[in-house]
Amino acid sequence: LSDEQGIVLLGKTGSGKSSLANTIFGETVFEIDHTANPGTSQCKEITRDLNGTSVSIIDTPGFFDNRTSEEELRNEITRCVVECSPGPDAFLILLKKDKYTDQEIEVITKIIESFSEEAFRYAVLVFTRGDDLPERMQIEEFCRGNNRLLELLERCGGRCHVFDNKYWNNNPQHEYRNNQLQREKLLNTMKEMVRNNGEHCYTNEMLQEVERLIQQQQESIRSSSGDMSWEEIREEAKKRVYNILKMAAGVTTGMLLGALLGVPIMIAKVLTILKTLTMPVRIPASTVVAGVATQGKLPITDKCRGCVSNGINIKLLLLRSSRM
Repeated sequence: LSDEQGIVLLGKTGSGKSSLANTIFGETVFEIDHTANPGTSQCKEITRDLNGTSVSIIDTPGFFDNRTSEEELRNEITRCVVECSPGPDAFLILLKKDKYTDQEIEVITKIIESFSEEAFRYAVLVFTRGDDLPERMQIEEFCRGNNRLLELLERCGGRCHVFDNKYWNNNPQHEYRNNQLQREKLLNTMKEMVRNNGEHCYTNEMLQEVERLIQQQQESIRSSSGDMSWEEIREEAKKRVYNILKMAAGVTTGMLLGALLGVPIMIAKVLTILKTLTMPVRIPASTVVAGVATQGKLPITDKCRGCVSNGINIKLLLLRSSRM
């Protein structure tokens, strides 16, 4: 893995996303819900050092089922967009190893239809409840028994792993039914995937626009922050951008999810709305001078490798700042 790694966990509510994150980190960092209706209710990002790599995992609610109200789902997709901007290195799509009812197949179909081909280049299929696999069967063979599953696996470039968060944690000698072994294989898969993607994270114009809005707010906060750390400034900037995006009229749940996952028409729709948002920023005099010197643009430092940003056009911001 590189110096930084961003991972977004996606899947149906109760598919084991939080447990997988804990397995990857090797410690309990995400709280597990053991109630009758388990599942993450809010997007949450946690970062830990993993073998010299700063790994950030974003746990999400079920974006592909009907357990969450439309308003809550829209808010959480918005939160995910803000947290992962300007883009993650990997999407881990979680499914239970189970008998697939019509409802389960519908979720798989939604995933296939929601992801763009570009997003699939950064996707890995991960199954939980691996102990339900028949003895000696590997997960790829299980996928071949269902046409929809096989299609999803092929869209993910054949990248597939299996875990069991209940029975495989204390099975160190088994050559397959072993969470630690599967964890190492998954990390190697992501490392190879990043290399195949030219060491670039996944991104698109909407995610880059959100990152520009965040950095725009960082400039405002930094000018009056006192002794706030960089981490505190960025967190405050993300909160501001989240609150503004949450109130943006006309952005639907399907539009946001499609834009996050690279569907061009959805990206265009969200971008049109984002560019109408007014976000007044107080820009220090030194920055204004630098902006003039760079023909009206502020340089952007990208959060992840290889994401292309064009800078913030500050002409309108300069007019606003002169009236503050």
